[in-house]
Amino acid sequence: MTATTDGSTGAANLRAAAASDPTESTSAAPDMMAVARHAAERSVEHLLGRQDEQGWWKGDLATNVTMDAEDLLLRQFLGIQDPETVKAAARFIRGEQLGDGTWNTFYEGPPDLSATVEAYVALRLAGDRPDDPHMIRAAGWVREQGGIAESRVFTRIWLALFGWWKWDDLPELPPELMFFPKWVPLNIYDFGCWARQTIVPLTIVSAKRPVRPAPFTLDELHTDPACPNPSRPTAPAASWDGVFQRLDKALHLYHKVAPRRLRRIAMNEAARWIIERQENDGCWGGIQPPAVYSVIALHLLGYDLDHPVMRAGLESLDRFAVWREDGARMIEACQSPVWDTCLATIALADAGVSPDHPALVRAADWMLGEEIVRPGDWAVRKPGLAPGGWAFEFHNVNYPDIDDTAEVALALRRVRHPDPARVDAAIERGVRWNLGMQSRNGAWGAFDADNTSPFPNRLPFCDFGEVIDPPSADVTGHVVEMLAVEGRAHDPRTRRGVEWLLAEQEASGAWFGRWGVNYIYGTGSVVPALIAAGLPAAHPSVRRAVDWLRSVQNDDGGWGEDLRSYREEKWIGHGSSTASQTGWALLALLAAGERETRSVERGVAWLAATQQADGSWDEPHFTGTGFPWDFSINYHLYRQVFPLTALGRYVYGDPFATATAIGAGTGKGA
Repeated sequence: MTATTDGSTGAANLRAAAASDPTESTSAAPDMMAVARHAAERSVEHLLGRQDEQGWWKGDLATNVTMDAEDLLLRQFLGIQDPETVKAAARFIRGEQLGDGTWNTFYEGPPDLSATVEAYVALRLAGDRPDDPHMIRAAGWVREQGGIAESRVFTRIWLALFGWWKWDDLPELPPELMFFPKWVPLNIYDFGCWARQTIVPLTIVSAKRPVRPAPFTLDELHTDPACPNPSRPTAPAASWDGVFQRLDKALHLYHKVAPRRLRRIAMNEAARWIIERQENDGCWGGIQPPAVYSVIALHLLGYDLDHPVMRAGLESLDRFAVWREDGARMIEACQSPVWDTCLATIALADAGVSPDHPALVRAADWMLGEEIVRPGDWAVRKPGLAPGGWAFEFHNVNYPDIDDTAEVALALRRVRHPDPARVDAAIERGVRWNLGMQSRNGAWGAFDADNTSPFPNRLPFCDFGEVIDPPSADVTGHVVEMLAVEGRAHDPRTRRGVEWLLAEQEASGAWFGRWGVNYIYGTGSVVPALIAAGLPAAHPSVRRAVDWLRSVQNDDGGWGEDLRSYREEKWIGHGSSTASQTGWALLALLAAGERETRSVERGVAWLAATQQADGSWDEPHFTGTGFPWDFSINYHLYRQVFPLTALGRYVYGDPFATATAIGAGTGKGA
């Protein structure tokens, strides 16, 4: 039985098949190949309809209400509020509030203190009264958690801008950091690129310590308004925490005696660094937080709002706004057109769309036009490496990333372009750059090579999210897969990547997912790479991965993993089934030769049964990762591209699959 045009007929049978015992015979199951083909065709039609006329795809990138709250706080700080924006932002923030008065940072996640504090303050700015029922609930919960004093440093920085928190009670971040050469610990290039772009402008803010008049007090968010920041014991001097706490105290003393001329030179150097990295569209790094802090920092140095740099920066922030039909306004932390476009191209090609289809050619043209051929910050550590690669966003020439470069190359190889020499040249530059960005341990990070200093994470200032960019299994897997497709499976650098991946496998058989949730993403990224690189499906590492994926398959036939798996072992591989995570699991199983197994058929059945009438899937759960646990992402296109890729490979196979086993020589028993 196959699904009908609207996808309704057969859904009950498919769900029954998905939920049935995976060990029983498949003879009574629906014709899964026909079901998968039909679901893929409907998904192809849906995805093609979402392509921009320029050739790119972009889904919304949803995070949490701190983006929206900080946007309102920025406008308050600069004095540029307008009633329409404030009303729309407040509507969105209120709509995200939970029944207990709190806000969380991902769907069905626990309440988050900093998000709740920032959302509360934003609603106060929008005119909500502290005695409104929803505000009373929020404030009461904040006090129960210890008040503002227990919120993250970044939250308290925003409050300090209005005198709601004392600058003396925040960690110090001196602009003289700009003078540290790259070989000195805690120089700015020891930080991951996203942290670096945020920290540099914040050194100016920290030095200037501005305070704008507060339109109200926040006594209701303190456990004791008379003592908003209770003293805490200092860690032992022999511990790293103790060392850095004492360093922070010394920096606070230095703030009082810092030579004015030296400080002025340091702030001007930071400003020069910021301005040099402003993108053509006015943003910084294509992400919202550095742009916000850069605008504040430059404003504090005397750049008025009509200055071309400031005007372009503010206009770029407006482009992060998504206006919804109900009048709400959501702020994206970032935009992902290059990533979405290469993943959509792969999905469509693997689902049987002709390689010379106009949509794929347009996508290839657009991706080729986005290639970055000038050095960026990565060249500080790799000065002799020729540029070539792709970033994540529309505009981000300073920070191409290794993951996007690998996936764009894989996407371009699937397109029959009218100018193949142009494609070959672009891919070759990307391959050369990715190889040059390999870390010393044989693996790859996202933006920099060997960005592994242990010191940045120790700073009292850095209490939120990752601030370094060490190699990860998912990025390394994508690079290894790309290198294998490019005929470099036997290259010693590829083999080192394979060895690193084999060594990083968890005892369970899974791999940790740095940029997606979580072990399902890591495993779904690594297994296809190992097979592409020539490991046989019978390799012990592959079999352990297969066994793990089977063991965590949900009763309904899908796969899901909650973001709490980053903190709690019991959540590893467990959570509500989602379309994207089911796609990742299927990609690994299909690569491992499990196409005709019951586990794969149940996963395919779940995808077909949950597909909507328009060929899409719904996915409220967050399956993307900015910082493990601290910052989670719902990529709205993940729910479309990964199920389609899995369905396409189920029907047509992997277009670049290799039957060559490398055998011995890859290490770890390969």
